[in-house]
Amino acid sequence: MKQIRVSTGKKMELKDITDQINAALADTESKDGLCLVFCPHTTAGIVVNENADPDVRRDLERAFEKAVPAVRFDHAEGNSPAHFLSSLTGPSVLLPYQNGRLKLGTWQGVFLCEYDGPRTREVWVQAQ
Repeated sequence: MKQIRVSTGKKMELKDITDQINAALADTESKDGLCLVFCPHTTAGIVVNENADPDVRRDLERAFEKAVPAVRFDHAEGNSPAHFLSSLTGPSVLLPYQNGRLKLGTWQGVFLCEYDGPRTREVWVQAQ
């Protein structure tokens, strides 16, 4: 298993981590298989979406910000919306890889979804 570190600069941010995952896969013995990308944090998530047009990322960031209207949460830390969004997107994705690189669609990339930043996050990459 490889660990990558991802630094975010905003409270809500989608950070493209595709290149970092491919770099981790390049160091694996197996060149073809499945890759689990897992975020061990409860206020962040992992998604696959378009990475060609940066407007899509910004659109998603705005949509996530608006997804939790004025809901009363009991959690005292004040980051319950981040926990909620993390539950929606999930902490992981399972993806194929071939020749040591993710096998994604033409416009796809892998994103860390930061919901409670800015922070430095860990992402675990497990190739089989």
